[in-house]
Amino acid sequence: MQKGMHIDTERCVRAVQSRDARFDGWFFTAVVTTGIYCRPSCPAVPPKPENMRFLPSAAACQQAGFRACKRCRPDTSPGSPEWNQRADLVARAMRLIADGVVDREGVPGLAARLGYSTRQVERQLLAELGAGPLALARAQRAQAARLLIETTPLPMADVAFAAGFASIRTFNDTVREVFALAPSDLRARAPRGNPGSTTGALTLRLPFRAPLNPDNLFGHLAATAVPGVEEWRDGAYRRTLRLPYGHGIVALTPQPDHIACRLTLGDLRDLTVAISRCRRMLDLDADPVAIDDRLRTDPLLAPLVDKAPGRRVPRTADEAEFAVRAVLGQQVSTAAARTHAARLVTAHGEPVDDPEGGLTHLFPAPEALASVDPETLAMPRTRRTTFTTLVRQLTDGDVRLGPDSDWPATRARLLDLPGFGPWTVDVIAMRALGDPDAFLPTDLGIRRAAQELGLPSTPAALTARAAAWRPWRAYAVQYLWATDSHPINFLPV
Repeated sequence: MQKGMHIDTERCVRAVQSRDARFDGWFFTAVVTTGIYCRPSCPAVPPKPENMRFLPSAAACQQAGFRACKRCRPDTSPGSPEWNQRADLVARAMRLIADGVVDREGVPGLAARLGYSTRQVERQLLAELGAGPLALARAQRAQAARLLIETTPLPMADVAFAAGFASIRTFNDTVREVFALAPSDLRARAPRGNPGSTTGALTLRLPFRAPLNPDNLFGHLAATAVPGVEEWRDGAYRRTLRLPYGHGIVALTPQPDHIACRLTLGDLRDLTVAISRCRRMLDLDADPVAIDDRLRTDPLLAPLVDKAPGRRVPRTADEAEFAVRAVLGQQVSTAAARTHAARLVTAHGEPVDDPEGGLTHLFPAPEALASVDPETLAMPRTRRTTFTTLVRQLTDGDVRLGPDSDWPATRARLLDLPGFGPWTVDVIAMRALGDPDAFLPTDLGIRRAAQELGLPSTPAALTARAAAWRPWRAYAVQYLWATDSHPINFLPV
């Protein structure tokens, strides 16, 4: 699969006719005779090829006057893998739009974060996605409204406000236009007995492209969980979330065909941002077929992929938090890193109320950590300097970690900091920035796995061999790590 797939008409027609779910989110099928748009895997009888039009985004379909199919619900398909594997202007813009920046700061705010003019951003998004930032944000608001209508008993006025609409009239008009149903009709069609209607939590299904191997994904998050901020309970990974309008608590449970997501939010306006961050943390928009096919070309990696395909890269819901934790974890065990982080959380984290108990704090923001006395940190003096320098850079904005990060520039900036070597920078690039090609050739676990498999075990030779795995070396890291018996590689019991 590749950039601009929607222009390959013959390939798109084949995908629709075979109802191939691997292509969901890569493009959308607009049917000119019915005025609807669908995901490629729609279960309805495929239209005639001459009646199909292929568009790169749901927003482009809506802008062209098509409404969402009621059977396949294309607005709920996994997001395009493009935005998590690229670091150019369009990909960074799409990550920021998913993070709600247009709703909070407008298109000028989006452009300012990207360092381009508003006109440049609008022109590039329109050229590649068939819709500008306002239309893309509108499509996201429509999806958020649908979720709230179907999963909560909130009055429609509250739904409109929470989804980011400026008025009830705009909310009603958008829902009718996108879904061909009034908001009340959408609610009437929703399944009864949703647990979110009685517990105060929102219960959602997060889709993904199959296969998905949950072992290392949830195993890693659970094994490294910081007490008070994260926990594994009753088959779910739970954690607190720092969000633009307040805080949230999420519980994520792997299921065969989706991730069950239960969200408790202090402010419902944070819904779309919380969903976006959970999807990024679990790497749910990845294209595992394309990734695994590339890695299988190496005969020594192929058996690992065939044994447990669909491994994802465990990422983070808070990039700055992960960078701080990466420094705390330098040259110490997983247990020691958790202990260091837990002490910071207890001393400097923001307390939260967890209706289910177990979670007590948000991880401290860089601003809160700026007041930490280095002498209170139980670590070598050189690492204290690394910690305080990173916190200061994050607080001042000299190092920017987030959806808008320019990966090469951020790597270079981090490498300039004292105590930041290639391993620390690459683990931040892999798990915080989301670079799918980040690689850790000096990692002890990677070198041990390489030696056992017959791969080169010296960093230089392994890096040369790994050139054939690009641009998916971060996923190769997951397969190599999985050869070890460390708890990060196993779904907790």
